[in-house]
Amino acid sequence: MNTITTRLENVKKLQAKRWENEDHWDTINDLLIKELDEILLIEPQNTAALINIGAIYSDMGENETALHYLKTALNLGSVDKNLFINLAIVMVYMEKHQEEYHEYLETAEDKIEDPLTFKAYFDPQSH
Repeated sequence: MNTITTRLENVKKLQAKRWENEDHWDTINDLLIKELDEILLIEPQNTAALINIGAIYSDMGENETALHYLKTALNLGSVDKNLFINLAIVMVYMEKHQEEYHEYLETAEDKIEDPLTFKAYFDPQSH
């Protein structure tokens, strides 16, 4: 297995631990972003890394940055289910028109989730 795949698997595991260690939320986010930035330096077109860093930025409330990374993955041709779900989540948080994010949700319905990516957190009560 290549090292980038292993690193992305580790990112996904660490990301899941954020919810168990909310006292260390910011520290874990910083570690995740640092690792994903390093992966993107090696493979700038790695769509799994782009989707994951977009999810982290969305979780941090930095939706413009999140959108930049997610749109880059989209423009590179990613068809990952989590990409479309994360785009919809970011659009909701940015208070975009309903039609804009529903299109992404509809597209996500028949897609397959890449095992190396994850979804951004979404709190429907906050909107």
